[in-house]
Amino acid sequence: MMEQEQRRFTVEKEGQEEMGGTASTLKENGNLNFILDIPLEISVELGRAKILISELLQLGQGSVVELAKLAGEPLEILINQKLVARGEVVVVNEKFGVRLTDIISPAERVKQLGD
Repeated sequence: MMEQEQRRFTVEKEGQEEMGGTASTLKENGNLNFILDIPLEISVELGRAKILISELLQLGQGSVVELAKLAGEPLEILINQKLVARGEVVVVNEKFGVRLTDIISPAERVKQLGD
């Protein structure tokens, strides 16, 4: 039989000595290693539009769909469909990228969990 590795984790209140108080300390102790390889989906939203089914059926190659977002407005950066930051388009090695210009506060990110 294959032997399974077992780890014991404890949760302590913030400020207690055992935890060390920082994410880097937790990482060094290996307490976060089990989540570091979890894949996350990052998407960047350029804008949105609402159209009628009749308009959808008329779309063809070369059609233009007008988005509700103005040119130059920050793009929304989502991780697993939750807003975490805003940014602007950049080109990196002939590929598109996004430069983060605003990070959503932790309080707002927690609020989104209920959505």
